[in-house]
Amino acid sequence: MAKVKKIFACTSCGATSPKWMGKCPHCGEWNTYIEEVIAKETTQEAKHQAWKSDTSRGEARPVALPEIQAGNTRRLATPDGELNRVLGGGIVPGSLVLIGGQPGIGKSTLLLQLALYLPATVLYVSGEESDEQIKMRSDRIGGNPERCFILAETNTNKILKHAQQLQPNLVIIDSIQTLSSPHIESMPGSVSQVRECAGELQRFAKESNIPVFIIGHITKDGSIAGPKLLEHIVDAVLQFEGDRNYTYRILRTIKNRFGSTDELGIYEMEGNGLREVANPSELLLSQKDEDLSGSAIAATIEGLRPMLIETQALVSTSVYSAPQRSATGFDLRRLSMLLAVLEKRNGLPFATNDVFLNIAGGIRVDDPAIDLAIVSALISSLEDVAIPTNVCFAGEVGLSGEIRAVNRVEQRIQEANRLGFQEIYISKYNTKGLDPGRFDIKIRTVGKIQELYSALFE
Repeated sequence: MAKVKKIFACTSCGATSPKWMGKCPHCGEWNTYIEEVIAKETTQEAKHQAWKSDTSRGEARPVALPEIQAGNTRRLATPDGELNRVLGGGIVPGSLVLIGGQPGIGKSTLLLQLALYLPATVLYVSGEESDEQIKMRSDRIGGNPERCFILAETNTNKILKHAQQLQPNLVIIDSIQTLSSPHIESMPGSVSQVRECAGELQRFAKESNIPVFIIGHITKDGSIAGPKLLEHIVDAVLQFEGDRNYTYRILRTIKNRFGSTDELGIYEMEGNGLREVANPSELLLSQKDEDLSGSAIAATIEGLRPMLIETQALVSTSVYSAPQRSATGFDLRRLSMLLAVLEKRNGLPFATNDVFLNIAGGIRVDDPAIDLAIVSALISSLEDVAIPTNVCFAGEVGLSGEIRAVNRVEQRIQEANRLGFQEIYISKYNTKGLDPGRFDIKIRTVGKIQELYSALFE
């Protein structure tokens, strides 16, 4: 018989305690400890499990690093070019990948689409939908369903047994919060269950060399539900994000042991699934018949991909004692900093005006090179003077009002040149080693915001 043991576990970091605590001493969060019931295995059961592990994997021993033979491991390339880019070139055999995102954002659609179009055998395990519901979605998505096997099960022992018998090229779990291990006597989705199920999937992936994709729910503050240990166990953490009022979706890398964490993939949600956006610049630039004030084009880089996005600003007279500040797709604190620089260094009256900022397309940008475009859009809206649509910007704004250099400026200029822009404003400190004769676009250099103001608005 198993001995029943009760502990209290932190839902934020996974730390355990024999008694309830108001504040977690490990992560500092308040009111995150919940009661968990754990079934502790008897000595005979533990020996049986250890015997199974020893016979399946062999006894581990220390090995000198030069003695280890590096295998010629080939990644499994997927038909999804955006997913390949985010993963660093394809799926690594034996890897464990976690995908999180808001409800209804398209996580299940993305992985079901991968299962249907991947030229390999895929086991799709669903703990949330029945076979008939998945069949309805697969008919809408299309693809090749002959090599996609559906398993509606939540017991990890049965799931791994079927996976061992089928020997697929890829296993997809939807979702980790619905699974339950028979070795833990607690509810599915609890800290101990998520930790135990993730550990079993990790052991299966490493022993069988079969990659496993896991869908994870997120909490109201945007973090993946369950213990933080879940993100440490997996090899890659992908965040699927986007505004549900827009059709665009962003697949962003949070952690990747086999590639860069600066890459992102862009999709467009359609009636028959997700469509890859190979050229996001043309979609993120709004089509306008005339020049309007408060709009500026920024040349930004996400990962290895340069793209042009539109920044929109609206500055209006405040009707309240405290002016409003609102930013969509941009850090509100950085917007406040840019407004303070314009107020202090240029004497522009933003303190008495409401300021609204929006990044077109519903995406979020953290590249500091977007500062120059935002400053230009703010001044354009304040002065009610339109910026020509064939002008774009790439530069970081410092606290003293200087325009700082940005990295990989040549790629930004090439992208603007490819899309037909005639002028680009960059920092004068970016001209070292730059040959303007290589480009058909006119390069204008500025060192301070005053120079930008004089060139555009005087």
